[in-house]
Amino acid sequence: MEARKILVISGPNLNLLGTREPEIYGRTTLAEIEASLHALGRELGVEVETFQSNHEGAIVDRIHQAAAGPTPVSAIVINPAGYTHTSVAIRDALAAVRIPVVECHLSNTHRREAFRRRSYVSGVAVGIIAGFGAESYRLALRAAAALTA
Repeated sequence: MEARKILVISGPNLNLLGTREPEIYGRTTLAEIEASLHALGRELGVEVETFQSNHEGAIVDRIHQAAAGPTPVSAIVINPAGYTHTSVAIRDALAAVRIPVVECHLSNTHRREAFRRRSYVSGVAVGIIAGFGAESYRLALRAAAALTA
């Protein structure tokens, strides 16, 4: 059986987790979230690769590589952060690679400002997990692993 690999992409400003608006995003750092995802991946029998960038083009490039690399990616978990509401390019890249996508958000975007309620990614995602803080990432990884089982 071929190993399953799940790519977890975190968008702009998520490198500041733990200190950036902790009342909204919590005090858990991205490094702590990523460590917990690697541990959960071992439990679930999936390889987890994490990637964070503040640059839209770098995220698009990594999505493209997910379909072309030597170890194919079975699913993508993505927290596009601010690009959720603005990036047709990320949406189109996700649609182009035809890899199952789980969209993930730390906060409940529907309880926040009106502009945060629109997601370009949702239309190409299998599902969305939002509002559970750092646990949103772990729930999204579980969902992605179930999609690839």
